[in-house]
Amino acid sequence: MSYTIPIGPYHPALEEPIHARLTVDGERITDAEVFVGYNHRGIERLAQERNFIQTLVLVERVCGICSHSHSLTYALCIEHIAGMEVPRRGQYIRVIIEELERIHSHLLWLGIACHIVGHDSLFMQCWNDREGTMDILEALTGNRVNYGMNIIGGARRDFSDDQRRDLMAAMDDLEKRMGPITHWLTHDKTLAMRTKGVGVLTREDAIRLGAVGPHARASGVDMDVRRDAPYSSYDDFEFAVPVQDSCDVYARVVIRVLEIYESIKIIRQAVDNLPEGPINLGNRIPKVPAGEFIARHEAPRGQLVYKVVTDGGLNNHRVSLHVPTFKNAPTVPVMLRGNTVADAGLIVASIDPCFSCLDR
Repeated sequence: MSYTIPIGPYHPALEEPIHARLTVDGERITDAEVFVGYNHRGIERLAQERNFIQTLVLVERVCGICSHSHSLTYALCIEHIAGMEVPRRGQYIRVIIEELERIHSHLLWLGIACHIVGHDSLFMQCWNDREGTMDILEALTGNRVNYGMNIIGGARRDFSDDQRRDLMAAMDDLEKRMGPITHWLTHDKTLAMRTKGVGVLTREDAIRLGAVGPHARASGVDMDVRRDAPYSSYDDFEFAVPVQDSCDVYARVVIRVLEIYESIKIIRQAVDNLPEGPINLGNRIPKVPAGEFIARHEAPRGQLVYKVVTDGGLNNHRVSLHVPTFKNAPTVPVMLRGNTVADAGLIVASIDPCFSCLDR
């Protein structure tokens, strides 16, 4: 007998509101629809009423987890339109904060995944190590969530020698702590039973539906903006782009674990080779001519795209955001079909959704 089960928009397995309508035959999902739009805040419209510095503050609040990614992508657009060249030291500082944000985001998601499958001891371990990353972010920026490290023309704050030593020590400590976490995430039988073969998104479907980020790389799609279209000096660093081909929730777990190690590697290179010189071009509001630019950025969840149009005035003429969850959300119904109702929450969460970003 076929019947419909609604999940959400508020559900214990979902950190943000989304409505999934499942058509089931017994426990098996035969069809699914996903509905979004519960978090709309009019960010793009508000950006048209603010100047460029005010907009940096605004777009940081599109998402609390990837706030640095949003403000950096917007800054890249304005800097290109204005013909501004960010000092190398400022670019390296941006990279360090971005990779710390990626580590913090991935550990958050890994903990949530463990919590959903009922492995709360591993959930607490992941989040305990995430706290260490947030502590170092607070020490470097003054904030745990919205860091305020980007200004038009560079970085807001420099790093002292003591901060650099503390950061390197924190990365050494995190790498040691990641050993047991990696072992349990990849060898625990409970996690394997709940994730292997669950929520499969084939490489063909990932390409057809336009999946991005770790979600796409877990389905065998070898893509990463940091490598394919480098920005903020990413072409100075050596790092791998992990790719998995099992295309299931387990692959999405493994991808994020491997990416944490690569982020640690990038941070070490950036700290060791931090250039001398200024970190920005000054703090006053820049004179921005009429123009437009599209910037691509590899946020923790995948490719983030901003298009900014200016008209020569003090405010934006238009700011358009295209976020990773917008690209990955269409894959959810495909992944749900053929799985059980018990796995629905985990499958939806496996794309690491940010509906705050999506609905903006």
